[in-house]
Amino acid sequence: MKRFVQTLEKIQMTLGIVFLTVFFAVILLQIVTRHLGISILWTEEVANYSFIWAMFMGAAVMVNRREHFNFDFFQRKLKGKNRVFLNIFNDLVLIAFNVCIFFLGIIVVREFWNYTWATFPEMQMGYIWLAIPVMAGTMLIYSLSHLLNHIQSLKEKEVRA
Repeated sequence: MKRFVQTLEKIQMTLGIVFLTVFFAVILLQIVTRHLGISILWTEEVANYSFIWAMFMGAAVMVNRREHFNFDFFQRKLKGKNRVFLNIFNDLVLIAFNVCIFFLGIIVVREFWNYTWATFPEMQMGYIWLAIPVMAGTMLIYSLSHLLNHIQSLKEKEVRA
């Protein structure tokens, strides 16, 4: 499971970097063309949608790295089994939240799949909305992996008091 999660994170980081690079390049193109008095209509949409994908991929990676959602104050105060129980609680909250977001994201994708971009009528909005269930699904995988690791550490009594 650990290897799968690491590979998934690398894929998401790569996607996030690609979308952030597209965002940056399109914004630069937009600045240059506006300075030259040329109007390119599609740059705003491409920038917005690439930014959405980049941020959603990054948010999922932050969940895997435990830098997104945490009770940090309690994390520093607790030791041993109590700390592991807090981590398990955090994982369960994230799992519940991401299950809801995943299924609601699927509903949104289905509902808006055939909507089209204003500047690219050939492009369907479903590809943009797909970022929601992808993010939630990977967050769910990451949270389940963390939960399994914490339960395993309790079973192995690796937790020091």
